[in-house]
Parts: sequence; C-alpha cells; structure tokens
Amino acid sequence: MLSKIKQIKYKEYLTKLPKLFQSVNDIKIIYKSKDFKKNILNQISKAQNIIYITALYLENDDAGKDIMHALYAAKQANESLDIKIFVDWHRAQRGYIGDNIDITNADWYYQLSNLYPKINIFIFGVPINTREALGVLHLKGFIFDDILIYSGASISNIYLYNDKKYRYDRYFLIKNSELTIIMKQFIDETLLQSKAIQLFNTLSLPKTVDFKRLIKQFRINLKNSSYHFIGNANNDVLSVSPFVGLGKKSKLNRVIINLIGSTTDKLIMCTPYFNLPAVFVRIINKLLYNGKKIEIIVGDKTANDFYSSPEKKFKIISILPYLYEINLKYFMRSFQYFIDSNQLVIRIWRDGNNTYHLKGIWVDNCWQLITGNNLNPRALRLDLENAILIHDPKEELVNQRRNELNYIRTYTKVIKHYTELENIHEYPIKIKKLIRRIRRIHVDKIINQIL
Repeated sequence: MLSKIKQIKYKEYLTKLPKLFQSVNDIKIIYKSKDFKKNILNQISKAQNIIYITALYLENDDAGKDIMHALYAAKQANESLDIKIFVDWHRAQRGYIGDNIDITNADWYYQLSNLYPKINIFIFGVPINTREALGVLHLKGFIFDDILIYSGASISNIYLYNDKKYRYDRYFLIKNSELTIIMKQFIDETLLQSKAIQLFNTLSLPKTVDFKRLIKQFRINLKNSSYHFIGNANNDVLSVSPFVGLGKKSKLNRVIINLIGSTTDKLIMCTPYFNLPAVFVRIINKLLYNGKKIEIIVGDKTANDFYSSPEKKFKIISILPYLYEINLKYFMRSFQYFIDSNQLVIRIWRDGNNTYHLKGIWVDNCWQLITGNNLNPRALRLDLENAILIHDPKEELVNQRRNELNYIRTYTKVIKHYTELENIHEYPIKIKKLIRRIRRIHVDKIINQIL
C-alpha cells in the first residue's frame, strides 16, 4: 500500500516546484478540434514580435499550406517579426508510414523559400537521435509574443480538422509573458545553439550519418537541460509551471510520477496509446488499494492513428492498435476487482472514423498536466517532451475543467469487464498471425518500449 509518508512526500515535491502566477482570465481551454486552426490563424495575424512554433511535423497539405502562407503574409506585413519553426529532422524527410511520396515536407519547405525569396522564415530540423525510432522532437507549443497555444497536435489536415475527419487533442490558450519568455529561452539557448540543428530552407541537406556525432552530443546536452526560471507565485494562487525533459531521469518524468502519487481523491488520465510504464502501474495499484478513484480514457483501436481497416492493404504498422488493446485487456484483467466496484473506470473513445490523440493528467480538483507526452515508455525514455503543470488551489478553472472533461467523455463508452475487448482469435488473420509470430520471439516487449 501507498504509505501516508510517501504520499506526503509526493505532495511536498509538488508544492516546492517553482510556479508562475496565472490570471484566470488569461487561460482559455479550447474544447473543439474545429476551433484549433482558427485560433492559430488569429494569433498569427496579431503577433507583433515573435512567432515560435514547435511540433513533431508541419505537413505539406492544405492545412499546412494555410498556416505557412499566413506566416509569410504576417512576415511580409511586418519585417521585424521573428518567425522560427522547429520540427523533427527525421519526420520531415518522409511521409506517413507506409506511404510513398515524391515530395517530402523538407522539399516543400525549400520550395516555399523560393516562392517567397525576399521573406525569411526559418524552418529547422531537430534530430533528437540518429534514428527516428530512437527519439523524436515531441516538444509542443506555439508562441505568439506573450500568448502560448499549447496542444499535443502537429500541423496537418487531420489535426486542424481541415476536411471531414479530425484527430482529437487538447488545446489551451494561455497569456503569460513569463511563460513564453522561458519557453523561447530554452529554444534559443538549447536548440539553436547546437550545431546538430539543420536549416531546412536550403537546396541540399546533409545526410544524418554525416553529423551523427553532433547528434549524439546534442542528445547528451538535452538530457541535462531544463527550463530555468524562478517562481513568482505561491501555492495559494492559480499558477503554471513549464517542464521539459529527455531520458528516464528527467525533471518532467519526476514531476509526472509525483503528480500521480499525490492523488488524494481522484486521478484521471488520458493516453492515445495504452502502454503505461511499470512505475505508473505500481503507483496506480497502490492508489487503488488505498481507496482512491481512478478514471482512464483511451482511444478505441479503430480511433488509433495507426489503425487500418482490414479491407485496406496490409501494413506492418497496423499491428500497433491491436497491441495497445492487448495491453489494456491485460491491465483490466489485473484490476477487474476495482472495476467491478466502480473504483476504477475505463472509458474507450470512438467517434466514427475520427482518431484520438489526447494526453493529460488531472489530480483531484487542483492539479492538471497538459502535455504532448503519451505517458508510455517511449515518452519517458526516448523523446524530447515538455508539459505545463497547472495548480488551481481555489478551483478557479473548475467550470472550464468540467466542460473539457465532459466534452472528452461525450464519445466514450465505459468498459465494465475485460472480456468486452476482442480476443486475439477475433482479429484479422494477418494481424493475428503477426502477433503470434512476434510473441514467439518476444519482439512485442521491444515494440512496447519504442512505439
């Protein structure tokens, strides 16, 4: 069981974290995917000094073009506007997994620079490791002067709901000059100062192998880096705290572990890829035995962005949603007693052919974490992640918080028993065969660590 002394230590850790004062009037939760793009374009048009965008990728599609053309228009109208975009180095040089494309995103960035030859918008590729499978840029946040739009989403048609389908995420608009300064400073001092960072707006790009030593040194530096700031708020007021981290021992990972462990009444978690790290499962186990309530909201396997219907051409990557469902089934079977007593609630999200990309943690009524972190082993070990911890001791955000959770739950179904989930023998034949094959050689354990 989780001892009271241990829980007190978890809470003390959170209270000692530096915090930035946040006005309740300057934080807005955007509930709908449809409104995400509208808010980005609005902030682009209003920015006067700085626009910094960090995302896993910025796609060469209609939504990506709309954002880029808006950025070029803003720069053309205001030459002093400092616009920099940071995307993952590896992801920018390929299409969606399994797709063959003639023009990569990196090629498109160069074409844009030729289309606007007199307007400088810098797009940088950030290599977190020498291979994409071993680490990507998962740093999130769109900075517009003193405004931060924070989401786990990247920029593409499906994330910005530019067509008939959407990928559901969380979206926050926060006005806080101290916060944006801290996040920009990290980019300026940690990313831009590294020789491993590559500018995409050029005709020829180096091959990864040509600067792999720089990448390895960059990764070492990232493991020792963090957001540096002194708090200006105490534990009695609404506040925000940014954290960044890479590697198992990162500050961000410690924050997440202590946040989960501090639960007094109820813990709520969202993750699109159900593959909880062992340390999370241990704490959840102790919380349940101590009588705490836990709600976990995950996407149905058909709402996973790797899902492909059996009628389509088979791709090996299509196995992932089924592996995540197997993980969930094992988890539910282990904790079925607490599900039966309604102490543990498992919700599955599904809305037609749309996909689910929500991440986050809510603890009691006073803490919540907004993040791009998938809360899986890969996020804790391989990718560069960040998050914003919100402390709301007076429950000033209670209405927005309740509205967001209610909206998230709209398309969910409560699963009462692990047998409600499909068995392996019910999976498509090719999926079933592949799962059995990788289990025989124990590759499934490796896959769980890197995807």
